[in-house]
Formats: sequence, structure tokens, C-alpha cells
Amino acid sequence: MDLPKLNFNETYDFEIKRDKDKFFIYDVVRKSWFLLTPEEWVRQHWVHYFHITKGRNLSSLILEKKLILNGTTKRIDLLVTEKTVSKILVECKAPHIKLTEKTFEQTARYNSVLQTEEIILSNGLQHIFAKFIGGKYEFYKGEF
Repeated sequence: MDLPKLNFNETYDFEIKRDKDKFFIYDVVRKSWFLLTPEEWVRQHWVHYFHITKGRNLSSLILEKKLILNGTTKRIDLLVTEKTVSKILVECKAPHIKLTEKTFEQTARYNSVLQTEEIILSNGLQHIFAKFIGGKYEFYKGEF
């Protein structure tokens, strides 16, 4: 499988296996194998980034958390917590998906429920960082 090189400063070791014509990646948080989709490739980079590069405990990383938004069940990609308080919401898109104002607004709507201090919207190649300050989002350059 030809996986794109993503825009992360570090290279991470991933466990990848093939079963017939499909590839799977091992998720160290959920302790299970998941279909290696382009979005999962991006999500696993963020998991490793927070765990290995930033030293976060695996227990502080929550993946595929359900949330109810306007009566509809949604799933967030990654939530970084600190002592059970939601801190950073990471929304992952496949590398070929362009990050637009519309995709950021989707993430901001999810965050209206979660109330995290920060949002990261990423397709693995481009990353958008924003902090929620004074009732609005302020964009900043991430520390990569």
C-alpha cells in the first residue's frame, strides 16, 4: 500500500498488516486493528504525535467519541484530555480533502458541545490550529 508522507516532523513506527486485499493499522489507544483508510492514517499520526512527541498518556486520548449535536449522533476523531477535562479537539480528514471554512465550521460545531480550549483540523498535509478565546476562534501557527 502506498501511503502518503504526512506533514509531521517526526516519523512514527506503525504496525500495519494485510489481510487479503485490505490493510489494517494497530491503534495503541483502542488496542485493536482498524481498516487503514486515508483518514485513519491521519488520525494515527496525531495519536502518535500526542503520545510519543508530546508525552501524553494513552488514557488521555479518546478516539471516536460519540456526541449529540442538534439531535444527531456524531463521532469526533480525537479528543485530548487533561485530568478528564476536554482540552484539544482534533478533527481528521483524508489527505485529499481540502481544508475549508466549511470543514472548520463543522469542527467548531462539534466543539460547541465539547467546549475544548483548542481545535486542530488536519488532513495530514495541512494543519489548522485555533484557540477559543473571548467567544471566538483565534488561529495560530502550531508548534511543529
